[in-house]
Amino acid sequence: MTTVNTIAMLGSFPPLRGVSGYCLELAAAMAERGRVDFISFREMYPRALYPGGDLADDTTFPEVFHPRLTVRRRLTWYDPAGWIKAGLGTRAELLHAQWWSLPLAPVYMTICAGFKARKKPVVFTVHNVLPHETAPAYIAASRALFTLGDRFIVHTEKNRRQLAAHYGIPESRISRIPHGTLDFQARSGKSDGTFRTDMGIGPEEKIVLLFGAVRPYKGVDTALKALAEILKIRADVRLVIAGKLWESWAPYECLIRKLGLYDHVLPILDYIPSAGVHRLFTAADLVILPYHHFDSQSGVAGTALAFRKPMIVSAVGGLPDLVKNPACVVPPQNPAALARAVVRCLQDPNRLRSLAADAHALSRDFSWKAIAKATFLVYKDACKKL
Repeated sequence: MTTVNTIAMLGSFPPLRGVSGYCLELAAAMAERGRVDFISFREMYPRALYPGGDLADDTTFPEVFHPRLTVRRRLTWYDPAGWIKAGLGTRAELLHAQWWSLPLAPVYMTICAGFKARKKPVVFTVHNVLPHETAPAYIAASRALFTLGDRFIVHTEKNRRQLAAHYGIPESRISRIPHGTLDFQARSGKSDGTFRTDMGIGPEEKIVLLFGAVRPYKGVDTALKALAEILKIRADVRLVIAGKLWESWAPYECLIRKLGLYDHVLPILDYIPSAGVHRLFTAADLVILPYHHFDSQSGVAGTALAFRKPMIVSAVGGLPDLVKNPACVVPPQNPAALARAVVRCLQDPNRLRSLAADAHALSRDFSWKAIAKATFLVYKDACKKL
């Protein structure tokens, strides 16, 4: 079998969260090449297993309509019969599973086993080769799940090496395909320009945005310490920290108080729906990703590129691939280096414009059309080997 006319894709899809933005863009792009039957969830997790707390849907995701894309939101975490039905009853030449979350392992094992029992290939996109925080169970579950995979997709060369080293998968079966820009965020609406007014931020203030779930590896502490240094040079900077808490805010509150940053930090500690993402990124002057460690590419960076926003990133994982200017890559956990990079950008309007142009150019490099083409070649290779 070398033809691939219908793809079954397994993952999260709007209005759920998870990797829904990525899945939305990829499924729409793949539908330009063949039929896509997307297997999604009605309920992904029991509440107790979700560190982010609130599991409410994001109803502000844009709708996607394509004549060759069908989305089935039927899976629940508590219905094994539904998993079996999806694995044995979905008509497609191939299953493409998006893998990122430990609690989904039983669902994925069942559905993937159903496809393998019918001698249909399984392709995994591994979004997190290793967990962001220590979690031996994730590695154990991944190792078991990957025995069902025929081909694997990762986002960086480092991920490729890690997948081979930690799970014993030959590199010849692993393809590197980058994370695309989340263009739907920029397309999904128009900002009314009231974010600054609503939040009490002056028109001349510079907004530095740290976006995404607040987790230990994200470098919030580094950003706060860098802000203290930045304010010694210019006092018109506001750090906006926007995202759902996955850890206690208390240590950061203490650091803000200790460094005297109250007037210059705006924490928005909740999930930001799609409509809010547009307001935030439109208002931001600069986006920072001061991650302590990170192995893949970032949906936050993909969103920043879609909005053509200048970025400063840590030299970890695939983040340096997402900026063109080496001066925008700083060592992790180095507040002084981050502060210098931010000040250089904010002091020079021409630099900011140049970095915005870089973001626009990179967004074309990470187009979903190119990603779909590369992904389709992986499908064909997986089918040939059966």
